[in-house]
Amino acid sequence: MKIYWNGTSKNIIGPKIKQLRTSQGLSQAALAVRLQLLGMECSDLTILRIEQGSRFVPDYEVAILAEYFHISTDELLGKGETGQ
Repeated sequence: MKIYWNGTSKNIIGPKIKQLRTSQGLSQAALAVRLQLLGMECSDLTILRIEQGSRFVPDYEVAILAEYFHISTDELLGKGETGQ
């Protein structure tokens, strides 16, 4: 399996996840616990790595994250935003 990486960040959703999490006043650990209830195996370290862009995020996790934050996967991926 070939994984595409631009050399800078392993995902494009990290900044959006951080913005959504902090706007809800959640710690990384609290978000991880809530995502575990939706079936995503993660920890506070997982959330940190996603936000920093040092972790790839598979499509099924993108779907869980979008579901948790009540947004579309397109919105989470930045589709339709200026410059996209």
